[in-house]
Amino acid sequence: MAIGSPVEFLRQVRQEVGKVTWPTRKETSVTTAMVFVMVIVAALFFFLVDIGLGHLVRFVLGIGG
Repeated sequence: MAIGSPVEFLRQVRQEVGKVTWPTRKETSVTTAMVFVMVIVAALFFFLVDIGLGHLVRFVLGIGG
């Protein structure tokens, strides 16, 4: 890969950016909402697993009645 001039590099960058398919505002909003929902679901799952394992360990070890 040959090193060209900065002007040539910028021209190629501009050309490549033109090929990108950018998401619409609606697609971005829906994707962001789904990420937040999945983060909440995962957090609740791990919270419940942590509580369950805590109770199991206390039961097995006989700590805390």
